[in-house]
Parts: sequence; C-alpha cells; structure tokens
Amino acid sequence: MQKLFLLLALCGLSLTARAESKTAVFAGGCFWCMQEPFDHVKGVTKTVVGYTGGEKENADYTAVSAHKTQHREAIELTYDPAQVSYEQLLDVFWRNINPTQADGQFHDIGLSYQAAIYYGNEEEKKVAAASKEKLAKSGRFQQPIVTEILPAKPFYPAEDYHQKYYEKNPAAYEAYHVGSGRVSYLAKIWGK
Repeated sequence: MQKLFLLLALCGLSLTARAESKTAVFAGGCFWCMQEPFDHVKGVTKTVVGYTGGEKENADYTAVSAHKTQHREAIELTYDPAQVSYEQLLDVFWRNINPTQADGQFHDIGLSYQAAIYYGNEEEKKVAAASKEKLAKSGRFQQPIVTEILPAKPFYPAEDYHQKYYEKNPAAYEAYHVGSGRVSYLAKIWGK
C-alpha cells in the first residue's frame, strides 16, 4: 500500500510539474535568428522553430518560402513561468526584431518573415498589447510599432536541419545573422 501511495504521489508531482510549463509563440523574421536569444533565457526549457499563422494544414520550408501557405516562420517556446514571465519573453522578442518593419524583417521580405505575437489566451493578449504600447511610448522608435498581435494557430515544427541552426552551422549562421542587417540594426537601437 505504501508503494502504491508513493507511486501515486510521484505521478502527481510529475503531472504538477508539467502543468506549470507554458508555451509562447513569436514570429520574428528568420527563425534561425530567434532561436539563439531564447535558448539563453533562464526558464525557457525548450525552443522549436517552425511555421504558424497560415491557412493550410501542415507547412514545410519549401511551401512557406514560396508563399504558398500564408505561414510565418516562428518559434515556439516552452517555459517555466516561475522562472521567467511572459512579459520578460516579450522583452526578449522586442529586442531581437524591428517592430517598425511591416513587410518582413531586415533584408528578408514577405509575409513569411513578418513579425507577430501569437497569443494563446486573453491574458497573453492583454500582456502583449501592454508591452507593445510600452515600447511605442518608449521614444526609442521614430516610426509606429506595426508588429501584429494575433490569436494562436496551429504550430508546425520546421525540418530538423533548421532546429538549432546556430549550433549546427555556426559560420553560416553568423554570416547570415550579420548579413541580414539584424546585428547592425539591433546594435543601433539597443546598444548590443
């Protein structure tokens, strides 16, 4: 009986721990460039790059990059809200995009590269809107903040070769990251 009680208690702890994890989905242009910053945030337990926001079921890189699905490149984060808040994740997001660019991100143009915050519930929507308003009032940007706040849609993980691209292909990633204009823009705006 004690073993059964212990087993049930351990299962309950395991379920409780899993229930505390939350997910967040952000589109910030090229998903390669969004995974690295979030991988270094304490409390983010998993990152997966992929596609969301489109009208078609399923998505792959070929179809998305050819603008056939209306999906955006995005990142799905699993995080522990006891260690990092949704608002803090939004701060990381804002500091890694150009929130004033409507046609894509940096040198990447098109819907698949447009920035967006995908909220999973009304609380996330409210926090995202407040965060966007705070950014707009910061005086840091001369142009309006155009990043959309949209209801979450199904998220489709990208192909394996896109996952952790910055680790698998560091030289190619760095050349792209710098060459896209992202690094110089972020340095100018945030002093990175």
